[in-house]
Amino acid sequence: MPNSPTGLYLEDLQEGQSFTSDSLEVDAQQIVEFASSFDPQPFHTDAVAAEGTFFGGLAASGWHTAALTMRLLVGHGAPFAVGLIGAGAQIEWPRPTRPGDVLHARTEVLKITPSRSRPDRGMVLLRTDTLNQRGEIVQVLTSTAVVTRRPQASAG
Repeated sequence: MPNSPTGLYLEDLQEGQSFTSDSLEVDAQQIVEFASSFDPQPFHTDAVAAEGTFFGGLAASGWHTAALTMRLLVGHGAPFAVGLIGAGAQIEWPRPTRPGDVLHARTEVLKITPSRSRPDRGMVLLRTDTLNQRGEIVQVLTSTAVVTRRPQASAG
């Protein structure tokens, strides 16, 4: 599979192609710190209070899981030449991310649509599953990314 030193271009992608990220571990302190700033609900910020909630224990905010997924994608998880440029997304959290979970992301290219009006790029539909160490999906992200075409060498 073609791969430039700086990442993949639209021409390098194929429908059905997949990428797997590195992994990272989530701890209780990270969950509480993120939630304290961005989603301060008791099931995200207080392990004792969380025991009596819907989650039955401390759970990461879905937005924290989304941010962790983005971290996993940058680099190896979606190694596009000019970065991961989003144009829209749908997100689902089928189960919570818990302290001690070790997450990784698996991304599949679902559809590639070269732009008709902008010949230097295209749109790529991706499905990214974020999984824990047991292989359970904690997040499904269906997103559209803007991916550039390989730059043409200038004549001269």
